Amino acid sequence: MNAAVDALGALPSLLAVAIAALVSAAITWTSRPLLQRYALARPNARSSHRIPIPQGAGIAVIAATLLVASAWAAWANVAIPPALIAATILIALVGFADDIVSLPVLVRLVLQAAAVGAVVFTAPETARIAPALPLALERGLILLAGVWFVNLVNFMDGLDLMTAAEVVPVTAALLLLGLLGDLSWPAALIAAALCGAVLGFAPFNKPLAKVFLGDVGSLPIGLLLGWCLLELAWHGQAAAALLLPAYYLADATITLFRRIARREQFWSAHRSHFYQRATDNAFTVPQVIREVFVLNLVLALLAIVTVRAGAIAITLLSLLAGAIAIGFVLRRFSRTQAS
Repeated sequence: MNAAVDALGALPSLLAVAIAALVSAAITWTSRPLLQRYALARPNARSSHRIPIPQGAGIAVIAATLLVASAWAAWANVAIPPALIAATILIALVGFADDIVSLPVLVRLVLQAAAVGAVVFTAPETARIAPALPLALERGLILLAGVWFVNLVNFMDGLDLMTAAEVVPVTAALLLLGLLGDLSWPAALIAAALCGAVLGFAPFNKPLAKVFLGDVGSLPIGLLLGWCLLELAWHGQAAAALLLPAYYLADATITLFRRIARREQFWSAHRSHFYQRATDNAFTVPQVIREVFVLNLVLALLAIVTVRAGAIAITLLSLLAGAIAIGFVLRRFSRTQAS
């Protein structure tokens, strides 16, 4: 038992983050020539770039995450659900195929639902968020939420370093909660490895990006991140699980409903997200990323406060503070930046 605790302490966690970063950076570097030849992302209605950029570096991020997390889990005698590993590989393959040949929307959704469903419906029956609901209904709602979360992470990956500005603060907070004993170790391991892998990818994606994640990266990142947040909710910390990704949830969901209300083809490529509109309103890409990163740090702090305080009043105040902070940033992004 002591050996397992030692293998899951702060120092091994930082080492895992560093190793995942190095592995991710090495694979990204070596794969760039192939991606340049076979997987160019050409500018479209959704793009923020003006020239073709190689995409598909998500292969490096996901490979580094799974390799490091699996090796660390084996060393520490921690079980990462096999369904999660299989589902991550499946959804990465779906993303890779879509990066190359552009799959039909229905095919993508069915395969994504299969991957999310494999994770959700193989979880223990004791893993509950709302025990008052029938298990089948709760799992069905989680499935729908999971498919939406996977896609919104993909939708929000439309600006250089945007995914890093989201994933790094969220996974760092999840790792800290794991170290504090408020999150299962399998989820903490995945969070640590994913944090490192995204950090390793980030230098290649900083403005102006040399390479993009592609769907092969954003979709499985959404699945892994969503599972970690679900584990947090299953541990009785639903408020924290909501606060951590709250900016992504707000930007993507509000944008979706606005497009539906306008009777637009909401499933087609667009530039209606708040962060995209910010660049049209004279914000530079570094400004947008900086504000999103700081906002996510605030949300991560509020999430940790709700977990550690354990008081309903503190939780409600943290949720309110998070909503106000998100509203402030979204409002800024919606207005033209003063020159």
